[in-house]
Amino acid sequence: MTAEVSVTDDVPIADLTGHRALVTGAASGIGRACAEAFAAAGAELLVLDRDAEGAKRVADAVGGQPLVADLDDPTVVANLPLDRVDVVINNAGFQHVAGVPEFDPAVFGSMLRVMVETPFALARAVLPHMQQRRWGRFVHISSIHGLRASAYKAGYVTAKHAVEGLSKVLAVEGAPHGITSNTICPGYVRTPLVRKQLADQARSHGIAEEQVLDDVLLARIPVKRLIEPAEVARLALFLCGPGSSSMSGSSYEISGGWTAT
Repeated sequence: MTAEVSVTDDVPIADLTGHRALVTGAASGIGRACAEAFAAAGAELLVLDRDAEGAKRVADAVGGQPLVADLDDPTVVANLPLDRVDVVINNAGFQHVAGVPEFDPAVFGSMLRVMVETPFALARAVLPHMQQRRWGRFVHISSIHGLRASAYKAGYVTAKHAVEGLSKVLAVEGAPHGITSNTICPGYVRTPLVRKQLADQARSHGIAEEQVLDDVLLARIPVKRLIEPAEVARLALFLCGPGSSSMSGSSYEISGGWTAT
């Protein structure tokens, strides 16, 4: 079954009726925006987050099923109800800001588990159904840090570069079965993850917290504003619509011109 999408000046309107979508990290930010967009397009939603209250709140709002799980646990994927899932939005992640000498190895390992190992485990779980159906979509919410590095973000940059590679392998292996895999690489998005790092960035750079937005986050970005979560969700939805069957193994930036400079 193929999805249909019509893009207007406001929001892309897609028909994903009959599709079952899993969104990880769906309680807030980009994940919540994706859950709302895909539900509006008719998809059946699995709303996954370790925040039980947040997952239930979003699931109730979109008519989906809440799933409460800590993706840092390598055994958790085996216990998720992933039957019939043919759309996976890998969004869960977290940030830690510290120089390499001070970077806690346990945190580094946790970041790789959540942002690389879990997407791999999810792919292994859902690919048989996608292959049988001859249709599937993986959209990995990577980051501009999947393409570029920044100081004090060894774990995040490493994890996002790794998921870029995983996405390409899924694209190559999925091609004969009508399965696509792409990454979206946003710059700084107006999310709790970005807000939470302001104090850490100020401490690492030795500046006042109120300087971080202009002097650090937006310093290299020609479009001087934070990206809205809905902008990322619209692109994710587009990558699951018609005309997307040859759009695979690619990285799509929403970075405000970051890499153009």
